[in-house]
Amino acid sequence: MRKLFVALAALVCLLWVGSATALEIRFARIWPAAEYTRLTLESKQPIKHNLFSVKNPERLVIDLEEVEINKVLNDLPGKVGEQDPYIKSVRIGRFKPGVVRLVFDLKTEVKPQLFNLAPVAEYGHRLVLDIYPAKPSDPMLALLEPETKKSPDAAKEASKAEEKPAEKPALAVITPPVSDTPAPVIKPEIAVAPEKPAPRSRTELSMRTLIIAIDAGHGGEDPGAHGQDGTLEKNVTLAIARKLKELVDSQEGMRGVLIRDGDYFIPLGGRVTKARNAHADLFVSIHADAFIRPDARGSSVFALSEHGATSAAARWLAKKENEADLIGGVNIAVKDPFLARTLLDLSQTATINDSLKLAKYVLGELGNINTLHRGFVEQAGFAVLKSPDIPSILVETAFISNPVEEKRLSDNQYQEKLARSILNGIKHYFSHNPPLAKPKLARNS
Repeated sequence: MRKLFVALAALVCLLWVGSATALEIRFARIWPAAEYTRLTLESKQPIKHNLFSVKNPERLVIDLEEVEINKVLNDLPGKVGEQDPYIKSVRIGRFKPGVVRLVFDLKTEVKPQLFNLAPVAEYGHRLVLDIYPAKPSDPMLALLEPETKKSPDAAKEASKAEEKPAEKPALAVITPPVSDTPAPVIKPEIAVAPEKPAPRSRTELSMRTLIIAIDAGHGGEDPGAHGQDGTLEKNVTLAIARKLKELVDSQEGMRGVLIRDGDYFIPLGGRVTKARNAHADLFVSIHADAFIRPDARGSSVFALSEHGATSAAARWLAKKENEADLIGGVNIAVKDPFLARTLLDLSQTATINDSLKLAKYVLGELGNINTLHRGFVEQAGFAVLKSPDIPSILVETAFISNPVEEKRLSDNQYQEKLARSILNGIKHYFSHNPPLAKPKLARNS
């Protein structure tokens, strides 16, 4: 009898230890978008996992090791919306002892990525599933995919595909303008002197559509700064960006391109690439930052710096904005040709000078509707401004951490005023700096 009691006690201890070591999923989030859908599972410890695909019908299967089925997981299927372009439904169950299986029923063939993210900011360990279309219509998506060696046959097919007319992108804003200048792409870490372009006639310039890339800062897993009343920077920046696009589109000979048109995350390098794929003439990144003091207020405009930040505050802000990739979650297996750049070529030096001119005009217009945090354009190493051939600025519209400015940033009419001020600055820039043919840069081989 004593032996039986000891055995039962040992069994109870084993069961208790097993349940105690089971990992709890604390949060589950889904961010659907036309470009890709992201699923995030957050926990206190890293999640061991295994991913594979099943055909006929298309499914993705993720096995999670030593994870308990709790309310968060059980509620996951209800978070899949009918408008999700890739996920039809999710099923969850205990596959075998110690393994929980997630089955994603898909609407189409996809190309998934599954990776872990270390804790950062308010987030714990995250397991991230990114679901991309198998054949992306947006060239930016190719940047987000890990590099794989192509077979000779695959290379031939890719060559044939390049000869065919491009399909209409999922997002109409990425359609490139009519131009005889190919989209410039440069090799990272190699300085390339631009070739002197042939001068264009006034007739050619008047017929050319000017493309303005409008970047709403943050998005998805990266909310940006928070206001005291709960306003999120990512929502404010998207609202202003959409208004700016409407205003730009209403101008004759101008068209706006939204880099982000929804609540999803885009890596900093991906934002640069989308602007270049759109043949953008200008790049404007919109933000609404926070500061440790609630009385900090005013608008600021920044350009990229060649020689460090112009102030300690600019350096701090650039560091904070450059951490967006850590917070939003970037797959380290993906190569980023722009953020890896260590040298500035001659074309970028000229681009920075144009960026400073653009920033000055925009800052002057913002000063008509808001206090200026500083009365001059500042510079720092913002990763999102590192396009080598597109004048690029970052606009801090106001401090969302200031209760007064937070309220104004949430106001539809004030968002309209901010957007119109930025447009007026852009128009002043073009009136003094007529756009010419862009220099041809070396392409990646």
